[in-house]
Amino acid sequence: MKIGIDLGTKNSLVFIRGKGVVLDEPSVVAVSLQENQILAVGAEAKEMIGRTPDVIRVYRPLKDGVIANSRITQAMIKYFISKVNTGFNRFIKPELLIGVPAGISSTEKRAVIQSGIIAGARDVFVAKEPVLSAIGAGIPINSASGHMIVDIGGGTAEVAVISLGGIVTSESLRVAGDILDNCVTDYIKEKHNLAIGDQTAEGIKIKIGTALPESKEEIMEIRGRDLQTGLPRMIKISSNEICEAIEDPLDDIIVCIKSVLRETPPELAGDIMDKGMVIAGGGACLKNIATLISQKTGVPCFIAEDPLKCVVKGTGAVLDNLDVYKKSLMAKK
Repeated sequence: MKIGIDLGTKNSLVFIRGKGVVLDEPSVVAVSLQENQILAVGAEAKEMIGRTPDVIRVYRPLKDGVIANSRITQAMIKYFISKVNTGFNRFIKPELLIGVPAGISSTEKRAVIQSGIIAGARDVFVAKEPVLSAIGAGIPINSASGHMIVDIGGGTAEVAVISLGGIVTSESLRVAGDILDNCVTDYIKEKHNLAIGDQTAEGIKIKIGTALPESKEEIMEIRGRDLQTGLPRMIKISSNEICEAIEDPLDDIIVCIKSVLRETPPELAGDIMDKGMVIAGGGACLKNIATLISQKTGVPCFIAEDPLKCVVKGTGAVLDNLDVYKKSLMAKK
């Protein structure tokens, strides 16, 4: 039994060899503090965010793409394995392949491997997310040609140039979806004197967020708590206001992309100029993101097909050819 997991800060996806993507759930766990028991994992736990009594705490066990709470992460991986490992297979310990950020430290890598082993895996392999993302986006990574992938997730933005199956130059930036959500929250607090929750901020970004100002603005009604009166209030917010709110973190991501381009060998830089760079991850779903990056860098930019599933599809391709990739791509405990 071989299972691939894209262990994301916001969402985790699971791939089973022969079945494809079988699970896509938020990386959220709800715990009862009195009994010290797991109450819910995934979508069910996410619904509890901002709505729990004192005796229940909701955790997001991954921060900036790495494990922030080992015990809760182990419980979450165990839940994912038990949910997809049914029938006779549940008696067989699976082999796990987990995607990790390229900039991960050896200690953080060990925490991922240990969590997988404790959660019930026989073997745990870890592979760098930019490579998995490139494989999942259909990029021929083994060719003698330069390919650039920009993977904007929930906790990290990963920028990498790949050639001959390996990363030539890369940078990992801990500025991504979560920071964008925080910027939306802060902007609405400062500009409209209204407090909103994380779920609302994420909803606004998904529905009307844009990387570039638009002549035809989209308007959305949102509810929150008035910071002066303490009472509920409803306001209207425009897409161009959200564009203004998220401008700084997007600039940070562009600076990171430019930095990687500067370090890229000339031959590979020429390939990237011809083919363009590919954007994957949840950040690729932000309206006008490809246009913004293309304008700022002067390099053509394309959104990967099904950007949210690139990493997990990459784990699937690696699992199908585990012996080929074992040496070059993965580290094992």
